[in-house]
Amino acid sequence: MKIRTTVAIVGAGPAGLLLGHLLAASGIDFVIIEARSREYILSRIRAGVLEESSVDVLASLGLDGRLREHGLVHDGIYLQYEGTRHHVDFSELIGRTVTVYGQQQVVNDLMLAHDEAGSAVYFGSSDVLPWGIETPRPSVNFVHGGQSYSVDADFVIGADGFHGVCRSIIPSGAITSYQREYPFAWLGILADVPPSTDELIYALHPEGFAMHSMRSPSVSRLYLQVEPDDDIAQWSDERIWEGLHERLGVEGWTLREGEITEKSITPMRSFVASTLNHGALFLVGDAGHIVPPTGAKGLNAAISDVAMLGAALSSYYAGDAGSLAGYSGRALSRQWKTQYFSRWMTEMLHTTGTGAEAQSRYRGQIGQLDYVTGSRFALQGLAEQYTGLPIDGI
Repeated sequence: MKIRTTVAIVGAGPAGLLLGHLLAASGIDFVIIEARSREYILSRIRAGVLEESSVDVLASLGLDGRLREHGLVHDGIYLQYEGTRHHVDFSELIGRTVTVYGQQQVVNDLMLAHDEAGSAVYFGSSDVLPWGIETPRPSVNFVHGGQSYSVDADFVIGADGFHGVCRSIIPSGAITSYQREYPFAWLGILADVPPSTDELIYALHPEGFAMHSMRSPSVSRLYLQVEPDDDIAQWSDERIWEGLHERLGVEGWTLREGEITEKSITPMRSFVASTLNHGALFLVGDAGHIVPPTGAKGLNAAISDVAMLGAALSSYYAGDAGSLAGYSGRALSRQWKTQYFSRWMTEMLHTTGTGAEAQSRYRGQIGQLDYVTGSRFALQGLAEQYTGLPIDGI
């Protein structure tokens, strides 16, 4: 079956779904093709902190109703080391905030809005393959419900993640990947217990990093630094809680325990593609870059890409092609700043190495944290980046 549209979006995660809404707001037709089922997309446990600018993007489309009702607005975070917890007050430092609202909830909101709008979203597609991205008439072929489809479009958007097909069709000579694997991973849990903190806690401990986050007033999200090759089967609930008590504990504070409903180990890496555009193909989100989760930037980076690309496509169809031609450069400029911040946070808060080298590095991290928490200028820099840099072109 042949389908003609203006923009073909490959991937129905938050990036692809949000781009569809931005295009619809500008009167631009689109089709979204997703290899996974709707249920699988909704079940993925991902990020939970939205920058203020990300909230603004959702609000501009009227997609912030449930977010405003259920999201938890935070004025700052805690940095903890040497048994002491330091509050970083974003609101007081720079007048900005972040909102804790899980990626699953964002995706659910976007899906429901597409359902209401009657958008063309093909979940559970197979054999998805873009063609002709170096021609004026690219297309995306796929199979859905046993029937073969070919979507002809002006542009193809790769919103299909790190392992998706879109980036792989760019000729090797036209793209370079910059990657880094970190020598540690995060063991993350969801627990049915009210959070033991009012704002996120980032803790450096001799035994490794720990973090206390939350998903709602009744659900806590917590993390422990582990080895990349660790086996989740070796981490009983009792062992996890013991590690969290040890690394997060401070005098006069109690960590509440509850039933662990989900646990997994996620390796940490950085990745950036040298370009987010080749011919009629544009990349957004994890298809073009990945950051370690320490700075809470993954979902926000995808939203900023989509906001810039959506505005550029709107300008293109209004007669101005310049913004679209400059999309990759603008998005990557912001992304490299995001990469820097995420790496800075990660290296400041995670232990590595053994013996005297590890001890020396740990003492240096303590010095770094002492400086950051003791300098208003350093705290303002942290606050500015954590709450989100401006999104160019919107």
